Amino acid sequence: MVLYCNTASADELSSIVSHLQAGGVIAYPTEGVWGLGCLPDDEAAVYRVLSLKARPVEAGLILVAGQVSQVDAYLSEVTQDQRRLLMSRWPGPVTFLIPDEKIAPVWIRGQHDSVAIRVSTHPTIVDLCDAVGPIVSTSANPRGENPARTIQEAAAYFGDNILYVLGETAGLGKPSQIIDLRTGEEIRR
Repeated sequence: MVLYCNTASADELSSIVSHLQAGGVIAYPTEGVWGLGCLPDDEAAVYRVLSLKARPVEAGLILVAGQVSQVDAYLSEVTQDQRRLLMSRWPGPVTFLIPDEKIAPVWIRGQHDSVAIRVSTHPTIVDLCDAVGPIVSTSANPRGENPARTIQEAAAYFGDNILYVLGETAGLGKPSQIIDLRTGEEIRR
């Protein structure tokens, strides 16, 4: 089922929000590829995302937000230099590994002592996150397959198992860059 596009009515956005709040999973466009998402505090929904992807919980997941203020709780212990680095790259297609062992649940962090966070400029993500807060963002593909770059590719992977959010990627053509905030090391280009 497809419900939303960047020019959608408030009713259509409200339907997606209700779907997420009821434990639903969505596929949606991001900066580079299509993502799978749900509300990060809904453990059952997160495990559904992991099952659809055949991804182990230990690997962890990304949280995406539409505004830096939506992830402020995760930034309370970063240094001034680290905050400057974040603000120089956000909003944008850069995911940072931010030290955290207290806020994000294990089904989000996986086996890590950090949480992966991106603040996006993509209008669909901004609209969704302004309505519900940060959401899970992992590429829309089963483990070992190429990330979906179109809604058709996402639908070929997942069929009617999820709700599809209309829109286009921002054209990056690949998943977001990942940087470890503590070391500055680039984990994924």
